[in-house]
Amino acid sequence: MSNIIEQKKQLVEEIKDKFLASETAVVVDYRGLDVAEVTELRKQLREAGIEFKVYKNTMTRRAVEAAELNDLSETLVGPSAIAFSNDDVVAPARIINDFAKQHEALEIKGGVIQGSVASLEQIKELADLPNYEGMVSMLLSVLQAPIRNLAYATKAIADQKEEQGA
Repeated sequence: MSNIIEQKKQLVEEIKDKFLASETAVVVDYRGLDVAEVTELRKQLREAGIEFKVYKNTMTRRAVEAAELNDLSETLVGPSAIAFSNDDVVAPARIINDFAKQHEALEIKGGVIQGSVASLEQIKELADLPNYEGMVSMLLSVLQAPIRNLAYATKAIADQKEEQGA
């Protein structure tokens, strides 16, 4: 009996550590998805380096309390799975949101973003953000704009002087 209790304590500690170590954790209700759909979702998440686990709600609630994320306990009703990402903040929300659009049975319940409990709306807003490469691309285009405009202005002045000289 004490062996089982010890195993449960270790599981709670493992879940707590995952919540604390992850950049983003998204809680979903996967009821209604068949095995092939869940396998496809797991494959997409795995390719992005995201861990997708199903835990008992009682164990997860204890871990959430230990991690001081008490507001998340409300979402732990019914079948729940959690996607943990240690690297990319946006990827789990984006992948799960896109998958939920194609498979109405998948429901996003909430999650944790960088140590703070996030609502369904916040997860969906996060999903709409571009990935890291997209944000870097936007930043570079913003930084290039003044130089590009200067080059166009310089060329226009040079063309104007050339016309006046001819």
